[in-house]
Amino acid sequence: MDADPNPPDEPRARPAAPGSIAASSPSDAIAGDAGETAPTLPSPLARFIGFAAILVAGAAGGFIGYAVTDLQCTGECTVNTGIGGFVGAVIAAVGVGIVVQLALKAMHEWRTVQARGGAEAERQRQRARERRTPPETRGRPRVR
Repeated sequence: MDADPNPPDEPRARPAAPGSIAASSPSDAIAGDAGETAPTLPSPLARFIGFAAILVAGAAGGFIGYAVTDLQCTGECTVNTGIGGFVGAVIAAVGVGIVVQLALKAMHEWRTVQARGGAEAERQRQRARERRTPPETRGRPRVR
């Protein structure tokens, strides 16, 4: 017997909303054409600055790791100081890389909100949808 590739009891993953950071490709994020780059992505300059920040942080972390290990070690410590410098560089670069990634995602989400018109535009779209629906299918009005 062949097993069903999609058993009915397993939940299926929902597709990502257009413009969300979980979109499957850059062109899903409010791009006009399928092959076009999304206008909400961070600029190449911002991405380059993030990459440069990771490199500078890695170098600084390497120098700090080397110096701390060199101060604690007496005698022949070439391997130890090299390991200390490497570990310091990796820790600093990973830490700054996380911050850069979060900053670039925040820039993308902010530009997505601006491209859609923000919260006020969303309220206007909701009001327009409510005006188009017949009164018998509308939900009860909210009382404040």
